[in-house]
Amino acid sequence: MQVAVTTLDQADAGTIELSDAVFGQTVRADILHEVVRWQLAKRRQGTHKAKTRSEVDLTKRKMYKQKGTGRARHGAASATQFRGGGKPFGPKPRDHSIGLPKKVRRLGLKVALSSKLADGKLVVLDEATLAEPKTRQLAERLKKLGWGSVLLIDGPAFDGNLERAARNLIGVDLLPTAGANVYDILRRDVLALTKAAVRDLEERLA
Repeated sequence: MQVAVTTLDQADAGTIELSDAVFGQTVRADILHEVVRWQLAKRRQGTHKAKTRSEVDLTKRKMYKQKGTGRARHGAASATQFRGGGKPFGPKPRDHSIGLPKKVRRLGLKVALSSKLADGKLVVLDEATLAEPKTRQLAERLKKLGWGSVLLIDGPAFDGNLERAARNLIGVDLLPTAGANVYDILRRDVLALTKAAVRDLEERLA
């Protein structure tokens, strides 16, 4: 399919042919859900830990005699019902990651790209470069384009001036093609791909 190519200054830069195998997939919410769930589970550290009754550093001495006090029968102060006592069934360090076949991951990225194109939120740029690393200049260009929330994907590496200019802009993310993923594509409103990124993604997913 033919898609118009533009620049950061909103100038016409011709057209580009997008592969139907990558950008023409049927939008499937179930696939996107599975891939995002896999991504978010994989990034969890899993270092949460609560001390059990045996690990709390409190005396194990019986707090008062068994009978004759008029109070309930209690033993160690580390019991779970006391303040500072152990946590029953608390979290333990574990691996939260789940398995997902590579074919589903690849399909998820294709569906995410296709969904942006179907919604009219995919823009192809001729190139992503700036003459100076000025945040104000980049912010003004993005405002004219109407991009308040945008993910910009370029080839193997970004232009240094653009990378420094976008560093302090809220709602603007930069990723090389190697880091393109479903979660970051869906969390931003606009997806902007350079022509180099389109070629790399089609080679990667074809």
